[in-house]
Amino acid sequence: MQIVCTHLEALTSIAKTIVETYPQHRIFALEGQMGAGKTTFMQYMAKTLGSASLVSSPTFAIVNQYDIADNKSIFHFDFYRIKNLQEAVDIGFEEYLYSGNYCFIEWAEKVSPLMPDDTITIKIEVDEQQNRIFTF
Repeated sequence: MQIVCTHLEALTSIAKTIVETYPQHRIFALEGQMGAGKTTFMQYMAKTLGSASLVSSPTFAIVNQYDIADNKSIFHFDFYRIKNLQEAVDIGFEEYLYSGNYCFIEWAEKVSPLMPDDTITIKIEVDEQQNRIFTF
């Protein structure tokens, strides 16, 4: 599926579409160049999933946690700065993946050997008019 996002307000609809399209999935890889809008999209996704938390980039923390209903969480990873796969293993990445909570992973290609086969990839591209093109 592909959706062209021409304005920020459309991100709410895109987030809802993803949740409705993949109701049983919890692991999502966010792909896109630096500045494509992965973290901005996460702000809308977290709100759609019921989080009131302030969403920010986990670039330096590697993972941020946002609480949602029923004592569940959203885990937002950014592996841009990791140097090797062992760093992800050391923070317990695999335990997060199999916790039953939502996991959204930026720069997932850096940890691809650890990613489950049923991971849903959300690709964000920027066109020449600065629109965001979401493919999932």
